[in-house]
Amino acid sequence: MTLTLFYASGASSMAPHILLEELGLPYQLEKVNLDSKTWSKGDYSALNPKSYVPALKTNDLPLMTECAVILEFIEQQSSHGNLPAYNTHNYWKERTWLNYIATELHKNFISPFRKGNWLPNTPDSKKLVWSRVKLRLAYVDQHLATHGPYLMGDQLSVADPYLFVMTNWMQRLNYFFADLPSLKKFDEIMRSRPAVQRVFEQEGAPHALTE
Repeated sequence: MTLTLFYASGASSMAPHILLEELGLPYQLEKVNLDSKTWSKGDYSALNPKSYVPALKTNDLPLMTECAVILEFIEQQSSHGNLPAYNTHNYWKERTWLNYIATELHKNFISPFRKGNWLPNTPDSKKLVWSRVKLRLAYVDQHLATHGPYLMGDQLSVADPYLFVMTNWMQRLNYFFADLPSLKKFDEIMRSRPAVQRVFEQEGAPHALTE
C-alpha cells in the first residue's frame, strides 16, 4: 500500500510523520501551504475540503483525515512488536489517550483569535490558550510521573507522537514546564529519538507565529 502524508511543518501532521518514521513504513510526503491552501498540484481544498492537515492518501481508500484516526490507521499497517493487539486492554488505553489529546489538548490549543492556521500569536490569545490547556497538561504530567516515561509506560505508543506535538507547541509558544517536570522529561526523551530528529530535518522550520 502506498501512503502519502499531507503535512505542514510543525503542525499536528508531525505526529503521523513521526509514527511513519518510527515504524519504518514506506511513505511519501506532500507539503501543504496552509495560508494559500495549496500543494504541489494546486488547490488543496479541492482535494481536502477541510483545508487542514494531516491528511493521508492511500492507493485503495478514500482520503483520510483527523490526526487520531490517521495514527491508528498507520499503526494497523505495521507488524511492530510493541503495538497492542486489537481489542485488548492496552489497545483501548491507547484510544483513550488519542481521543484525550485530540479533544482536550489539540482543540484547546487552537485560539479563536488566531490568524488562518497559525498558533495563537498575540499576548491575549496565548494567555487564553494557556488557561485552557494548563490543567489538562497537568493531568498528563501526573500520569507520566507514575506511569511514564511514555503514556503507556516504558515503550513508545501510537499516542506519544501526538502528545509530542503538544509539548512542541508549548516550546514554540514559550509556555513553561516549571510545574510539569514529567512532561518536560517526556519532551526531552522524544526529541532525542532518531525518528523525531529525522522528521525535524525533513519538515524544516515551522510557520512563523508572526507576520
